[in-house]
Amino acid sequence: MRFQVSRDEIRRANVPHEIFLTNLIGNHILMAVAAGGIAGSFPWVMAVIPAISFSILSYTLWRAHRSIGRDPWYVMCHWQVCARRSKLFILMLTLLLAAVALAWVGHVYGGLMKEAAIAMVAGGGILPVMVTVLVLIIVESDALYHANQAKLPAWVVERFPNPDAVVIEDDAPVATAQAEM
Repeated sequence: MRFQVSRDEIRRANVPHEIFLTNLIGNHILMAVAAGGIAGSFPWVMAVIPAISFSILSYTLWRAHRSIGRDPWYVMCHWQVCARRSKLFILMLTLLLAAVALAWVGHVYGGLMKEAAIAMVAGGGILPVMVTVLVLIIVESDALYHANQAKLPAWVVERFPNPDAVVIEDDAPVATAQAEM
């Protein structure tokens, strides 16, 4: 649905999507490539990436919770959209950390070969996170575009209704004369 909102509200609604995209692109792609270059001699540098990501995602969740009742309705709704996607990404990063922990335990205490532990981390942790990053970049880019067009997804409008919101354009399917018969 498209709503009548001010330019200031549109600008403020872009902020959560820009923060989320900065985390995905800047941290999980660009910084991962840069850190990967020195990870051979200092492998713990890769731990900086999820640490930064958890910090940004925690801020997004905190700010989304704080926006309820504080920000204008349209801005608050876009914070809620980002919070929902942040929870999904936190789940994926937690699964990555679980894969790392299992691989480490298997290598140190279970006699798992180093190569098998690396394969376990790469296939069971890093690959799903990178696929999720790529999908979330596409979804968040679309959400940023929709924020600039004063649009909201139907689920957020249903969850956080605002009877005072002025709908400019409704995305609901239009009933045809044939369907009415």
